[in-house]
Amino acid sequence: MLRRGWAAEVGDYAIAGGWTPRGEALVVGDAAGGVYAFDGTSGATIWTQREVHDGGVLAVAMHPHRPEFATAGQDGRVLVWSATDGQVRVDIDIGNGWVEHVAWSPDGTWLAASCSRKVYMHGADGEKVWRSDDHPSTVSAIAWSGSEELATACYGRVTFFDASTGERRQQLEWMGSLVSLVLSPDGDIVACGSQDNSVHFWRRSTEQDSMMSGYPAKPSALAFDDTGTLLATGGGEDVTVWSFQGSGPEGTRPGVLDLHVQPVTTLAFASGVMRLASGARDGTVAVWSLEKDAKGRPIGAAVVAGAVSDLYWRPDGRALAALDAQGGATAWRVSKW
Repeated sequence: MLRRGWAAEVGDYAIAGGWTPRGEALVVGDAAGGVYAFDGTSGATIWTQREVHDGGVLAVAMHPHRPEFATAGQDGRVLVWSATDGQVRVDIDIGNGWVEHVAWSPDGTWLAASCSRKVYMHGADGEKVWRSDDHPSTVSAIAWSGSEELATACYGRVTFFDASTGERRQQLEWMGSLVSLVLSPDGDIVACGSQDNSVHFWRRSTEQDSMMSGYPAKPSALAFDDTGTLLATGGGEDVTVWSFQGSGPEGTRPGVLDLHVQPVTTLAFASGVMRLASGARDGTVAVWSLEKDAKGRPIGAAVVAGAVSDLYWRPDGRALAALDAQGGATAWRVSKW
């Protein structure tokens, strides 16, 4: 399933990146603050900008429709770039702190970022729209529910904000430290990995909550398929997959995908098909074919030089890219079936 593609290197630990909307380029940010763009087909370097974020890049968000992207770093700044020529179009000074998360709204209108206990909303032109009050703890994750609502996770709660006003629309509470967050495509299911080695989730329509426990480590990697039927979770060497089909996942047994020999670090579903990619600390990358009942089988595997930091499906699903701790960016061609 994974056929030879290309490999490239950046200056330090490859932290985050992504494909441009048409897959022409793969963008990568590293721990030394550098940002790189590679040709999506050949892997040739298109441009390089070194040490643009003092202290290192912490997050990258690709614009959903244009060849642009945003980076966030330890220097308290968010930069909006042209992926074509590597020029910074907007420079946003958030403040004195690490900007750990950044995300475009699905329509590309809004750009959200979190720094310490606050979340900040800007327009696509960089103009500040609003800033939240302090959360109870550092914001651990942000996610968009459609283009008009932003969700944040921190200790004890998930909060939904109106994108244009910052007004709180809903708050879901649970006494525990939430370390990751993912929303189902329809926005109704909210799933969070917890410090107590469990996955906690709510149904927004009823505010009913539930918990899946028994993980050997905290589930920091979570991913929904684009139908909202399957939730893949890390939290150990295996990938645990829960099916929300029918009345699930309560009272059902999950699918367990067993291949990695060290903890799973990242998960990513391809668009339009129940095909999951997983990466782990041992440098292994696996591709799985899944069924709606959460059962699955491996259909491809490869190894990179270091712990896998993130995985990105090209938008057409015909290529998969992995970033690793040794500064590697590797792309494979993917068979259609």
